[in-house]
Amino acid sequence: MNSFGKIFKFTTFGESHGKAIGVVIDGVPAGIKIDENFIQNEMDKRKPGKNRFATQRKEDDKVEILSGVFEGISTGTPISMVIFNNNQKSRDYDNIKDVFRPGHADYTYWYKYGIRDYRGGGRSSARETAARVAAGAIAKLILNELNIEIKSGVIEIGGVRAKKEDFEFAKNSEIFALDNEVEETWKELIDTKRKEHNSLGGVVKVKISNLPVGLGEPIYYKLDNILASAMVSINAVKGIYIGNSESHTLTGKENNDEITKDKFLSNNSGGILGGISNGDDVEFEVYFKPTPSIFQEQKTIDKFGEEKDFSLQGRHDPIVAVRGSIVAESMSAVVIVDMLLLNMTRTMDNIRKVYNNES
Repeated sequence: MNSFGKIFKFTTFGESHGKAIGVVIDGVPAGIKIDENFIQNEMDKRKPGKNRFATQRKEDDKVEILSGVFEGISTGTPISMVIFNNNQKSRDYDNIKDVFRPGHADYTYWYKYGIRDYRGGGRSSARETAARVAAGAIAKLILNELNIEIKSGVIEIGGVRAKKEDFEFAKNSEIFALDNEVEETWKELIDTKRKEHNSLGGVVKVKISNLPVGLGEPIYYKLDNILASAMVSINAVKGIYIGNSESHTLTGKENNDEITKDKFLSNNSGGILGGISNGDDVEFEVYFKPTPSIFQEQKTIDKFGEEKDFSLQGRHDPIVAVRGSIVAESMSAVVIVDMLLLNMTRTMDNIRKVYNNES
């Protein structure tokens, strides 16, 4: 269960404090220009240690491509990439070898498998998402050739919500803030909780533009349910709201997107009807819980069932949603490429066009 996708499919490997993490991507069409600078730039958006709003673990997150690319072009065979871990401090986790951290997967991994890598959470660590960003970068290179754009940014932190959505501003914001007028308020909130040895939750907004009508495979591989699956698979994500996040408060008359010959008059559906893209922007919000790694004494138990008073050590994000923004973007890209490839198989006209090398 370490793979995602149907045709454009990736498998990640590695642990937080292992030698490396990485990804193998299958289903990449031949002939895609693989821009390694672009891939590294995507990795840099997510990498830790850049500022005080993220964990101070220093990792270069330098990607090495091992296969599937020849002279800068995808060959149609699996692309494998590796990212070596360089800044593990595994001794920081010696005190939790036998103890379950509240809010983490320690308890469930131990009882499911009877063994766990306690060094930073092992496989359950958000460190794994670096491999997803690498996969997402390949997907974005495909989407760039089709003029399909995916943007993201933070729309809410600690219950304080943005009043506007400026995705261009978010690109250069230290915390990917969508609203310059609340960015400083959010930074102050994060700093306050960090000094209190506590953490915050947040909400990320994703917007996908220039999609064709028809992406999504009813009834069990709908565009919205696979996007939801992709988002909730990200560490610390507890939910997703597709379209107008106030739709549940509206009437049918208010919520329906009326249609003219030129366009929809609103986009409460978030660009998806019946699990299929309708040609409008696909928009959704992703909800991240507070980082469970906090430096306050908490009650827990150990693997022997004994109650303990526990204090955490190590380096951790004061808020997951900030770096989660690029991960949500990357997973969205993977889903869209997979849906595009699946859609090509759905009519004989499409099959004939591919067979006859038609555009």
